[in-house]
Amino acid sequence: MIHPTAIIDPAAQVSSEVEIGPYCIVGANVSIDSGCVLQSHVVIEGHTTIGKDNTFFPFSAIGGKTQDLKYAGEPTALIIGNGNVFRENTTMNRGTTAEIPTRIGDENLFLAYAHVGHECTVGNHCILSNNATLGGHCNIGDHVIISGLSGVHQFCNIGDHAMIGGCTKVTQDAPPFMIVDGNPASVRGVNIIGLTRRGFSKESISALKTLYKKIFLNKKINLKEALQAFSTSPLLEEPHVSQLVQFIEKSSRGIIR
Repeated sequence: MIHPTAIIDPAAQVSSEVEIGPYCIVGANVSIDSGCVLQSHVVIEGHTTIGKDNTFFPFSAIGGKTQDLKYAGEPTALIIGNGNVFRENTTMNRGTTAEIPTRIGDENLFLAYAHVGHECTVGNHCILSNNATLGGHCNIGDHVIISGLSGVHQFCNIGDHAMIGGCTKVTQDAPPFMIVDGNPASVRGVNIIGLTRRGFSKESISALKTLYKKIFLNKKINLKEALQAFSTSPLLEEPHVSQLVQFIEKSSRGIIR
């Protein structure tokens, strides 16, 4: 299961059910669970822990040193879950400090040249399209789509089921359930197609559309005033509406509107 040209450090913990192709390099502090495939020319280094059934396409660079200039040289980590796909030339950096690793969840798809910076957290069932880039300390929810050539500024959060359009510049938090697009970015509407495909009820989608009109579409009043005007609405009893409002209220970086 290991090609003779691959270089595997004897200290690496690699399951016998892992396939490692030509010219791959696996470092000493790497752990790879069963079912993973390293196709060819894959480099995995650092304190990197990889779960089951992940596939790494050629020239993906996983667990590289953080690009943060504050890095002091201590051991830092990258933790990857199960069932992810890393296409050609994707890069995943480990954390800057030992206390906060970079974390990748389950069943995500990272297309060619996608980048995840230091101390980011990516949830489950996300897609980062070609050249989608996350700066350090970003938090990405579940079922998020970040389209090609989009850049997410460090410390930004993207909520569950959000869709980021192509070539979008994200410098503030992107609210869940919404489509965000443009440069500068703005909320363009509810991610109706994505939510429908994932089984959201018509009632939930309708409630989110109402909130969108009152919070995001009406830009004549500021966000705080819009939330106050919505605070007594019975729609807040709908769980997804409540989740969206809580996301806005907890944001420290500001919300894309």
